[in-house]
Amino acid sequence: MTRPLQLPDLALPPGRKVYFASDFHLGAPDAASSAARERRIVRWLDTVAQDAGAIYLLGDIFDFWFEYRHAVPRGFIRLQGKLAELTDAGLPVTFFTGNHDMWMFDYFTKELNIPILRHPVSQRIGNQLFHIGHGDGLGPKDYTYKALKRVFASPVSQWLFARLHPNFGIGLANKWSRRSRIQNAAADEKYFGEDEWLLVYCRELEQRYHHDYYVFGHRHLPLDVPVAPGSRYLNLGEWVNYCSYAVYDGHDLALQHFEQ
Repeated sequence: MTRPLQLPDLALPPGRKVYFASDFHLGAPDAASSAARERRIVRWLDTVAQDAGAIYLLGDIFDFWFEYRHAVPRGFIRLQGKLAELTDAGLPVTFFTGNHDMWMFDYFTKELNIPILRHPVSQRIGNQLFHIGHGDGLGPKDYTYKALKRVFASPVSQWLFARLHPNFGIGLANKWSRRSRIQNAAADEKYFGEDEWLLVYCRELEQRYHHDYYVFGHRHLPLDVPVAPGSRYLNLGEWVNYCSYAVYDGHDLALQHFEQ
């Protein structure tokens, strides 16, 4: 296991907090419920912006996303407008791609000043070290997905998909994404204990490089699990069923749920 990519340290001014959320899956399972969820997410962003020092969005923000050279998927304008408002005000926002929105390129960076990260990273926030990512393809097993991810991440595959007209390409991809397990919450309700793939990954990394916190999405089940003495793994859950997120106040990282 190679040493994780290290981001520059993030200082946390007194009274400021860092917020982590993932797996909004905007676009699923239908337009009406997605629009209602998007409005709730915007309300959450309004709330946390009052004391946020940084916001991290850890992938699968969209149930599908592909950036053509001159077109992006329609919709989600309330979220994009709110993010533009926040970044214009100087609040740093960072995106990690997930397995549903890995075809994000430079649109959010150019239009919203939001960096796009494709791999887990380590970063010291305040006085504690975090390891942050979406979580797909990490740990043992899931070999079929890992093979598919290599195909989808291939520049050749991306070039070929870009040759499809957006009306066809986006429609086809949306039909594929509807097979997502996000639409069957029961599949994510089971906790696999010591066999949780991301927990196995965290413990293997912890043996080589200590982190205070491991923060991931992808799993869809809110989790707060010890990795080793002085080290914890938190999974952020998702926003179709849980509306869960994590907040770091400079001393502790805790899962919370947004009820408004």
